[in-house]
Amino acid sequence: MNRAYSVLNVKALNEEARVIEGMATTPEPDRVGDIVVSEGVQFKNPSPLLWQHQHDKPVGMVEFGQPTSKGVPFKARLPKIDEPGPLKDRVDEAWQSVKAGLVTAVSIGFRPLDDAIELLKTGGVKFLKTEVFELSLVTIPANASAVITAIKSADRQHLPASGQAKDGSPPGVSGNKKAAYRGAVLLIPRKGSTK
Repeated sequence: MNRAYSVLNVKALNEEARVIEGMATTPEPDRVGDIVVSEGVQFKNPSPLLWQHQHDKPVGMVEFGQPTSKGVPFKARLPKIDEPGPLKDRVDEAWQSVKAGLVTAVSIGFRPLDDAIELLKTGGVKFLKTEVFELSLVTIPANASAVITAIKSADRQHLPASGQAKDGSPPGVSGNKKAAYRGAVLLIPRKGSTK
């Protein structure tokens, strides 16, 4: 599984609806030098909204909008769970983390289609056609250009700051390009790679 990240830009909150809107990905190079061409993105709606790219930790569902030259918009909803337990705790933690501005990014999980990739002179890869199969709420972004434009709310007094990273810090907690970029579920080697 490959990943491309985006920063959340929170504008509004809705405690009951728990809706997040924004851009899932943009065609600008991410921090590891890769590009996902927006017009080449394919997906099925609805798709899972995951917590930190953990396939066994869903926190909601996402609807992707029509890809444009500027990116792929999305609208995600985190359900309100009444029954106590790990699911309620996880979904509530995800919602509270976004609402408080502690988790400020989204990331697509995708795979390239039809070997439609172009190796860039900068060392990155340009993904011309991709299948996006999930969107995750994540802490550390690589693509700082795509943003969440709204978190719907009746309680605007709790509006957090956007949290956009500006220090150029490396992707992932370890700063390891492979750890931040490659998924744990499925590794798709780049064309010409021996790994």
